[in-house]
Amino acid sequence: MKNRLRVLYLSTEVAPFAKTGGLADVASALPKALFEDGHDVRVIMPKYGNINERRYTLREVIRLKEIPIRVGKQDHMVSAKSAFLPDTKVQVYFLDYKPFFERTDYYVDSATGVDFPDNAERFFLFCKAVLETIKLLHWEPHIIHCNDWQTAMVPWLLKNNYQEDPFFAKAITVLSVHNLAYQGSFPTETLQRLGLPEELGSAGSELECYGKINFLKAGLSAADIITTVSPTYAIEIQNDPELGCGLNGLLKDRKEDLCGILNGVDYAVWNPETDPLIPEKFSAANLKGKIKNKEELMTRARLPYNPAVPVIGVISRLADQKGFDLIAAAMDDLLALKVQMVILGTGEPKYHKLLEKLSKAHPQQVAVFLTFDDQLAHLIEAGSDMFLMPSRYEPCGLNQMYSLRYGTIPIVRKTGGLADTIIDYDADANHGNGFVFEKYDAKALKSAVSRAVKLFKDDKSWQKLIKRCMKLDFSWHAAADKYVKLYLKLENSKKKK
Repeated sequence: MKNRLRVLYLSTEVAPFAKTGGLADVASALPKALFEDGHDVRVIMPKYGNINERRYTLREVIRLKEIPIRVGKQDHMVSAKSAFLPDTKVQVYFLDYKPFFERTDYYVDSATGVDFPDNAERFFLFCKAVLETIKLLHWEPHIIHCNDWQTAMVPWLLKNNYQEDPFFAKAITVLSVHNLAYQGSFPTETLQRLGLPEELGSAGSELECYGKINFLKAGLSAADIITTVSPTYAIEIQNDPELGCGLNGLLKDRKEDLCGILNGVDYAVWNPETDPLIPEKFSAANLKGKIKNKEELMTRARLPYNPAVPVIGVISRLADQKGFDLIAAAMDDLLALKVQMVILGTGEPKYHKLLEKLSKAHPQQVAVFLTFDDQLAHLIEAGSDMFLMPSRYEPCGLNQMYSLRYGTIPIVRKTGGLADTIIDYDADANHGNGFVFEKYDAKALKSAVSRAVKLFKDDKSWQKLIKRCMKLDFSWHAAADKYVKLYLKLENSKKKK
């Protein structure tokens, strides 16, 4: 294959091995799509304590045992194990250093609810270990694709510590930002623990940001190209100070090197025609199974089943960012529309308490599951009539795209990837695939839900809308193709220099 690329893909979570959110799905699906397009892709992630080595057949790699990685004044011995992404030939390397990664939590200590105090050392070690591991494999990547702050020091290290290393002479760095709010920000005294010069904490340094050191800022400054997960979010983080999270000036300065590529959906996992996690499979040509899934969802949620009552599903982190302050403010008005709601997720304690209170007050209308349950997530997508995502901001969002494939009509706020994927039905009845509101307030949310409920009562129009949504294609291959074009453009420009 002409232009066959060697792509090193770095992520601190990859489904199904380790997952806290959408990044893990992307870090599994994009490498798979790139591999299927003929590229040589390797993935590297940490080896956490809850990754089942027997289940995923992790194997030791002799030449990747006890790699000395210096952080501060200490050498840490890191080893790597190898496996494949399930049902693929995409190789995944797990960097094993038990003092840092033999934990069942990845970033936040669930016992305290706060970030691990050694996160800077953990992920700095990971970034350094990635580069040494690749050298020992004698596999020179064309592209090193990093994701979020935990891997953002890789471009910085290549630019500042490995610039004379011929092994990385051809390597181009890409940094994808999945949510700019998470930056890896630490006190300047952390520099000493990392073994980095103190002057890097001074104003104007690539690492310094508002009196702290900031891993994401370092990566954004050093990477050859920056991507984010939807075209609209790429614009928002440059122009909206709130969404720019203090980095909008830097992003504006690098706007020529910044682009938004919409995430895709892995239809091998999210497809009602083949989904092993739902009780009844269905398709746009035969929607009977969707009714069965709604019945099963109501049984599981302990809510009365009534085909004439619309069920609104919510699967989310329970946080302000996801619009739960709006849901809380609008809940009485929403329930007055005679809907039922099934909510799945964990998050801020105030929302745990509020939702538990609501489910007790409205046992016929509201069911709440304060947990992570993948099977139930699939059942909610399959069995709900509508799916609610009223996010304050949403870099991409995947659930609205899952919902479309399951004939579950999205109700979303116009922001980020939600704006790029959902067209308001009332604004464009020929192409509309959901209900969109713009103003971030409870009244606007209620109005959008009210419009959806009104159309739901018109069965013929609703069925037509369901079928249209189920036929839409947001597969990863379209996104992978855009990444490949970006990689090749970068590679060609590097050759010309």
